Amino acid sequence: MSMAAAETARGRIAPLAEEDTLSLGERAYRRLRESIVQGMLPAGRKISERSLATQLGISAQPVREALQRLEQDGMVITLPRRGTVVAEMGPAQLGELGRIRAALEGVAAALAAERLDAAALATFTSILARMKAGTDAADHDILDEANEEFHALIHRATGNLFLMRSLASLRAYDHLGRRRAVGSTPRDLPKALREHQGIVAALRRRDPALAEARMRAHVLRSLVTNGVLSPPPRGKRPP
Repeated sequence: MSMAAAETARGRIAPLAEEDTLSLGERAYRRLRESIVQGMLPAGRKISERSLATQLGISAQPVREALQRLEQDGMVITLPRRGTVVAEMGPAQLGELGRIRAALEGVAAALAAERLDAAALATFTSILARMKAGTDAADHDILDEANEEFHALIHRATGNLFLMRSLASLRAYDHLGRRRAVGSTPRDLPKALREHQGIVAALRRRDPALAEARMRAHVLRSLVTNGVLSPPPRGKRPP
């Protein structure tokens, strides 16, 4: 078990690894965002820069930078006489953010359809094979890992740094919504697999409009499955 995993199991935020090549501010931001998503820093918890700096094993300055970014993301807020606290994130807010993410994931898929090279397209074969294995075994660990790689590959293919950063922030809210919800049942998994296969088919056809429509429908459907959004009216079918 890694140090980070061991500290998480104890309910503590793990210190940052010295060998990590990212800046301290970026590493602190990612670790704190993950801690909020996992519930280690629950909604309403008051944030102490000094305490977080001690837990992370760094100075207060990168922690301050990380908290500023988290406030921009809406994950923490500063209140009069209380200081910085972890923001409350209710179903309505998660639903709104989910719709925004669905739109941006669609844009990313459209750009990827135009820009993916042959090597990247070939990578989808192995990702889909792992998704199939995870679906057959109802193994959520395999599926979660393959899903992250699936979306990351599309995001990188866009070559748009602003879009990639925006989606990285929004996906944290997606994980938060999934953690709070019941989540997918085994019977939902084949549907998700077919949706991923359909998205890849559109990417291979170099069809931006179809890739965008299928990706957006997939994300919205997953939000409904996880209880973040209400089901659409009957009769409305995805592309």
